Amino acid sequence: MTSTPRMRPVRPLVSRRRDEAHRAATPLELFFDLCFVVAVAQAGAQLVHAVAEGHAGEGLVSYVMVFFAIWWAWMNFTWFASAYDNDDALYRTVTLVQIAGVLILAAGVARAFEEHEFLVVWLGYVVMRLALASQWLRAARGASGPERTMALRYAGGVAACQVGWTALLFVPEGFRPWVFLVMALAEMAVPPLAERDFASSWHAHHIAERYGLFTIIVLGETIAAATVGVKTGVEENDALGELLPIAAGGLLLIFAAWWVYFVVPADRRLRSNREAFLWGYGHYGISASAAAIGAGIEVAVEQAVGKAHVSDIAAAAAVTLPSALFLLLVWALHARYFKVGIAQQLVLPSAALAILLCTFAGRWAVLAAGLVAAAAVASGVTLTWRTAARGT
Repeated sequence: MTSTPRMRPVRPLVSRRRDEAHRAATPLELFFDLCFVVAVAQAGAQLVHAVAEGHAGEGLVSYVMVFFAIWWAWMNFTWFASAYDNDDALYRTVTLVQIAGVLILAAGVARAFEEHEFLVVWLGYVVMRLALASQWLRAARGASGPERTMALRYAGGVAACQVGWTALLFVPEGFRPWVFLVMALAEMAVPPLAERDFASSWHAHHIAERYGLFTIIVLGETIAAATVGVKTGVEENDALGELLPIAAGGLLLIFAAWWVYFVVPADRRLRSNREAFLWGYGHYGISASAAAIGAGIEVAVEQAVGKAHVSDIAAAAAVTLPSALFLLLVWALHARYFKVGIAQQLVLPSAALAILLCTFAGRWAVLAAGLVAAAAVASGVTLTWRTAARGT
């Protein structure tokens, strides 16, 4: 029996169609996302430790840098897979190599936070980026003309940026945030430069689904981290009365975050590279703030039981600041395009402001913020229903 082209272990890596029907995330992509949970959890745990010890500024800088490394690696793979995933044996193998790089990166997160040592993180990135560059070279081999040029630009850009990240290993500690800023901007410049003459065939519905799945994973990790924090606080300190408002408020915040993110069809906004790049890059703030909500809840729990060396206001801000940022970014990136009238437009920005004011509510801050978020969801649902009813 002769094998069909679909059954061959290695097949040409050619671009997929943007109008492909029923395009959905693959089991390999879901597995890839799941392995990122390890890295996200490590970044969140280290942020909790830094804030609880009174080193919020230093911890936040490290968190911004490490989370960008995690998120950017995920984003690079996601957009490439949307355009070129052929699911053959070689593609799967190279993707598994990228997953190995993610796990190496995760193993180095603690040292990056505590000792500002980025060697292990850098090694994980080397593994991931070399694998990604090889995928782009493989795509270039199966392409011609402008598409081949685009793929080669991607491969060269990824490799060049990886060389640039090496500076983190050698520059003095005080210069590392500046190196990070320069390299982050360089990384984000690669896609628009690579695609200036030819756009990759990413699939709008697939991309929106992939970002949504990553958001779910980050929110799930947030719930897990907060649950463990509350459980530990109750078991070790018998402080159910102090922790119950934090647990209830935190749960409301996370539920509201899920609701406002998925209430609108984000894929309708992805019609061009310009829109897609802005939307995709903006999700760094959405993902980082979503993960930070869980870290903030843990800080609030530790402060409530006397384990964190921070004030009530600082502990509350660890929850309210990322929560407000999440709502504002979701509104700015896609929710506002589906709102009708000034009342609908003001719901999320007003809720974000009110959540920030909840910072000063003392031990009731997290619960108050959660109630504000829940009220925002209820208001949004009511206003949308009334608008639809008037339209009919």
